[in-house]
Amino acid sequence: MIKEKLYKELVEIRHYLHAHPEISEEEFETTKFIREKLLDWEIEILESNLKTGLVAKIGSGKPVIALRADIDALPILEETGLEFESKNKGAMHACGHDLHMTSLLGAAQLLKKQEQELKGTIKLIFQPAEEIGEGAKQVLQTGLLSDVQAFLGYHNMPTLPTGLIGLREGGVMAAVERFEIIVKGQGSHAAFPQEGRDPILASSAIVQNLQQIVSRNISPQKTAVVSITHIESGNTWNVLPNNARLEGTIRTFENEVRTLTKRRFSEIIEATAKAYDVQVEIKWLMEAEPTFNDFDLTEQIRQITEQWYDKVIYPEPSSAGEDFANYQKQAPSFFAFIGSNGPEASGLHFPDMLVQDEALKVAVEYYIQSAQHLLEYLK
Repeated sequence: MIKEKLYKELVEIRHYLHAHPEISEEEFETTKFIREKLLDWEIEILESNLKTGLVAKIGSGKPVIALRADIDALPILEETGLEFESKNKGAMHACGHDLHMTSLLGAAQLLKKQEQELKGTIKLIFQPAEEIGEGAKQVLQTGLLSDVQAFLGYHNMPTLPTGLIGLREGGVMAAVERFEIIVKGQGSHAAFPQEGRDPILASSAIVQNLQQIVSRNISPQKTAVVSITHIESGNTWNVLPNNARLEGTIRTFENEVRTLTKRRFSEIIEATAKAYDVQVEIKWLMEAEPTFNDFDLTEQIRQITEQWYDKVIYPEPSSAGEDFANYQKQAPSFFAFIGSNGPEASGLHFPDMLVQDEALKVAVEYYIQSAQHLLEYLK
């Protein structure tokens, strides 16, 4: 594990980053901070047209692998009460990206010291805009990763005990669809509903009917989530409105289930609208692939991790989404879970979510040991 001096330095870095969060595509000061640290350690930064985030490089020659950490925060008002609580009101590292980028900085510092012994090239991705599903695409579009043969990342899990490492093959994080449904009816006085076409009644039926997808269309051995999270309609007590608006998300792990869920989703909404004599419009606002761990890479990471660490588990997949999935379109990838608090802790995206500093030690070691082993394996 890392030495105490470096650990204390990284704790200080993490507390600073936690106190100065920046939301997606606004990570200007965060990028500047990371850039300055890397330059202080004489790590090469690759030039790109990225507005925020950056890619750096250690080592030379082939094989080429990449380590990734996301750097953006969420538009959440923090409620942790920490001494290093967010100073940017309305922004918070409620997904633990402060831990991710700090641990990659720690790994970068140590790997730089071993640069002459490295058997290839390690690219360091400090990725912006993960929370809006755009950052990985932006980084890939720079062309800086076109030679990468394997991608490696992780996500902290505050509901897993601090320091536990979760490794599993196949689907590890879900495909994400964000949708909006516009229900178009006809308003009327509430005392004369027969003169209108009630979008609220139709919307209520849509919400109820969509629940049959998971219970009746998806095999009990498969996984899917369909959630309506926002309903908005009307503005007074005695008038039926013209329209209603619904928002929500679909989560799946397999392409077959994803296709079926989306098809049934549209069919049910359109049939329900017809039954209630209203019009509907379905908008797909975000679509992200499932994060899939390559079977060979998983076996390699498991072998090396179990050599240096004894707290390794086989975790359940997470129905949260991750734009790390975009990297697997170019090359095999692997994504781990690292425990950062405990079973009773608040989960990701909660305003009182807490990450324990001790997780840094394991996360840095995970990056270093995995990177060194993958270079040997791919050589």
